[in-house]
Parts: sequence; C-alpha cells; structure tokens
Amino acid sequence: MALPRCRGVTQFIAGRRGRRAMLRGMNDARLMWTLYEPIHAVTYFTPESLASFQAAGLRGFWRGYFAGRAAPLGPVGAAPVVASFFSFAPGMVVRAVPDVWQRATPEDALRARLEGATAALARLLADQPAEVVAEAADLLATAAAHLEPGGRVLGAANSALPVPEEPMARLWQAATTLREHRGDGHVAAVVAAGLNGREIVVWRSAFDMSREAIQPARGWTDEEWDATTRRLIDLGWLDTDGRPTDAAIAAHREIEDVTDRLAAGPWQAVDVDHLRTVLTPIAQVCRAALPAINPIGLPEPNAAS
Repeated sequence: MALPRCRGVTQFIAGRRGRRAMLRGMNDARLMWTLYEPIHAVTYFTPESLASFQAAGLRGFWRGYFAGRAAPLGPVGAAPVVASFFSFAPGMVVRAVPDVWQRATPEDALRARLEGATAALARLLADQPAEVVAEAADLLATAAAHLEPGGRVLGAANSALPVPEEPMARLWQAATTLREHRGDGHVAAVVAAGLNGREIVVWRSAFDMSREAIQPARGWTDEEWDATTRRLIDLGWLDTDGRPTDAAIAAHREIEDVTDRLAAGPWQAVDVDHLRTVLTPIAQVCRAALPAINPIGLPEPNAAS
C-alpha cells in the first residue's frame, strides 16, 4: 500500500514544481513585455520613423502604420489585417489596405520601418554603452529565435525576416517579433473569453485607457461605441454607470494570465535576470521619449508587479 501513496506524494510535489515553473514563466513574460514594448514603440512616435515612411511614399501616420505592421505578411488585402490587428474598425483598415501597396511595396515598407526605428534608437541610445546595446540585442534575438510560431501569424511572419547585423536594428527587430508574438496570443485569449476587438477596446477605455485617445485611433464611430457600451452592460462587463464590474476585472485578469502563459516560451532560452539588468536602462530611455497618453496600451514600468 505504501507504493501508491509514495507515487501520489511524488506526483503532488512534481505538480507543485510545475505550477511554480509556470508562474515563473508567466512573470518573466510580463516583465520582459514592459521592457521590450517601449523599444518597439519608437516606430510609432518618433520623427525618424515618420520621416522614413514618408520617404518611402507612405505619407500620413496611418499609411506608415498599416504598411509597416502588415508588410511581413506580404501585399495582403484588408481582411487578414482586420483579423490580425483585431481592435481596428474594418472601415479604417479598408481605407489604408491595399492602397498602401500602390505607394510602397512590402519590401519598401519593411526597409522604411527598420531604418526609421534604427535611426530613432541611435539618437535615443547615444549615451548607452555600445557593448550593452549589442548584448541586449543578442539576448532578445536569442529569445525571439525560440518563440512558438503556431497560431501566431504576425509573430511568425516577423520571425521569418532576416536578423539584422547592426545592433540597433537587431534590437528593434527582436523586440518587434516578440511583441507581435505576444499580441497574437493576447488576441487568442480575448477571443476565447468571448469578446471581439471593439468590445475589448471599449471596455479598456472604461478600465485603464482614455476614450479620447483610443477611439479615433481605432476608427470606431460614436454610434458603434455607444452600442458596444450597451452590449458590455448586457454582458455584465460594465455596470449601468459604465464602470467595469468586479466579474469583468477578474475575467480580464484571466485574459492577461493566459496572454503571459502563451508568451512565456522564448524566455526559457535566456537568463531573464541578467537580461533585465541589461535591458532596463535602454527601456527607460525609450519609454521617456514616448507619449504618456497613447492608444497602444503601453505598459507602465511597474506593470510586471
């Protein structure tokens, strides 16, 4: 009779160890997100990136945005972009795609986004030791090389791009691949929770983002926004005053946990504690150059807690 009991204790201990490892992986994924997301985001908010897209023939912020993010997929039509970008109004996407491919090829857009982001990072990180930037780029690239591509369309498309040799470019490309991989997993978690892109945007505006910042940046009309608010009240995600309910906050926490769990794989390939030390000053400089109020849900530095 002792053998089954011993096996049960062993399985219990192994289960606890497995849960601890899973939680550590989730924490690592969230921590790293707070550090690489500001590096990626320079492509949206710096003059160098805007100028680079304009030089490629993509005048206006949104042409550069849609062409730059969608370019790894090739000259696709609007439908795949609506699906993968998720939270944008389809009409807003249709106005940009596929028109952008008449102005710049995907290859042009890829070159413009990398050159613009690299120039921005070169300016922002001019005071950072070159060897630290190179090490951060190498470590992030190692993590990106170990992501799971299955079911992550944007992450997989970015991971298939050539790895740049120049450290600033390699740093940005790795950060971009990892954030798109995480974003794909987040979309999957939101869909599994039964929400669509419009619903999660409207709910987030009531929870931790500004409607004034995010509604025009996602293209939803007032009528669509108000109808979605009523829908979220019916679903129990908002109360009648438009505030998030306790049940919705708990559900959103679960969505974030799933997102972290799906993004945990790449961080098993690197020393996360060391990468945190190397990457933190770089991320802080990039974060300081970005607008405090923005429509992309940029994490605060303490978001990992």
